[in-house]
Amino acid sequence: MIGRAIHNGRLLPWSSPEGKPCYLIGDGTGYLSRVADNIESVQLGMAAELLGHAADMVDDRQVTPEQLRFVVARMAEALRDVHRIARSRGARLPVPVLEDQEGEASEEEEGDTGPLDV
Repeated sequence: MIGRAIHNGRLLPWSSPEGKPCYLIGDGTGYLSRVADNIESVQLGMAAELLGHAADMVDDRQVTPEQLRFVVARMAEALRDVHRIARSRGARLPVPVLEDQEGEASEEEEGDTGPLDV
């Protein structure tokens, strides 16, 4: 039977002025969580639009090397954003704590490591 879940802080879609990751501790329903959700939504939408633009450029034989470098740089930025969103959402998935029949927490099976810090 699956019992309690362990929750970590949420990795936010922005960094501190020093470039360090920012985390939010809470239940995910507050103002800052909604701001983070909106920023993630914008980032994912921009990445999707960029994919379409890149596909068009690949088919265009008159694209210049400068244009390709520009779109590749924007794609690298978008990939960083999407990777951060995936890490944040993956880390927020509950890690189940298995309970025995008396309701006491037991060891997880070998191989269960929980969220990865990439």
